[in-house]
Amino acid sequence: MLTVKQGGIETLVEDWPGRLGFLGKGMAPSGAFDNVGLGYANLLVGNLPGEAALEVTAGFFEAEFNADTVIAVTGTPQPPTINGQPVAMWQSVEVHKGDTIKFSHIGSTGFRWYLGIAGGIDVQPYLGSKSTCIFGNYGGFEGRKLQPGDVLKFGNPSRNLSDLTGRKLKQEFIPEYSREWTLRAIPGPNTCPDYATEEGMEYLFTHSFKVQHTSNRSAYRLEALPDSFFSRADGGVGGSHPSNIIDHGYAMRGALNICGNTPVLLIADGPTLGGYMCALNVINADLWKVGQGTPARDFIKFQLCSQEEAIQARIDQTKLFVEDTVV
Repeated sequence: MLTVKQGGIETLVEDWPGRLGFLGKGMAPSGAFDNVGLGYANLLVGNLPGEAALEVTAGFFEAEFNADTVIAVTGTPQPPTINGQPVAMWQSVEVHKGDTIKFSHIGSTGFRWYLGIAGGIDVQPYLGSKSTCIFGNYGGFEGRKLQPGDVLKFGNPSRNLSDLTGRKLKQEFIPEYSREWTLRAIPGPNTCPDYATEEGMEYLFTHSFKVQHTSNRSAYRLEALPDSFFSRADGGVGGSHPSNIIDHGYAMRGALNICGNTPVLLIADGPTLGGYMCALNVINADLWKVGQGTPARDFIKFQLCSQEEAIQARIDQTKLFVEDTVV
């Protein structure tokens, strides 16, 4: 078990791929913001890649272990400490009853850590997932972020703790973190010439957009588009602004919603439908990068991608979480 001493900025129980199959009922998939970090944290402690772990956003989380176990920390390269000593990241580490883990602030790159624990986090699945949707207050641990006094139970480890200790991710598989994140994306469904100009779409795929401070797990807001982006003077029957359309379903996760002049990436807990145009969709294999983008600091740049390339990238990503990547 783990007793929370400080909940930090936002610490959640998340799994992957989250709560699928309920977009039609208005329920977002939730799940880990960075599925690569989660997948490797689980692999190192002997769990399946999608098992529930702790997602620590921006830091300042502190907890005490109430039992011996094995953990792995991945994500932003600012190591937490156990009993005041830095934890080796991207490898499995044995911890003992009474040990205290503490996350301070984020590193020079990245925004989230993942704390994988042998056996995973033992919470009751809700609609097939242990992930937390904080905007709906369901799933995870009581449908909310963790706070002091919370006690989390662990599942049963897949192997003896001694066999899980000291496993390291090979250096070539550790993800590269940046301050400008290139996201491969497919245009549409609302693009040129009906909704955006050719010049506007060219701007979208060549400009570097700063992530705004108002970003969260539902949406990553980017700096505003120029008026020349739009091919219409208004939204017609959809509304007065050219970004307005008749309500339609959003392609969650990864749709770039254009709300007024503001491009908004709809991610884990985002809305499932609405009345704004969507100009492109970030491919599934690059969604993890959004989760490591730091609001008010980092930049996002879109790179044109085909459907065939997107499918292959997703297949390639699933091959990462195997024993061959560990020493």
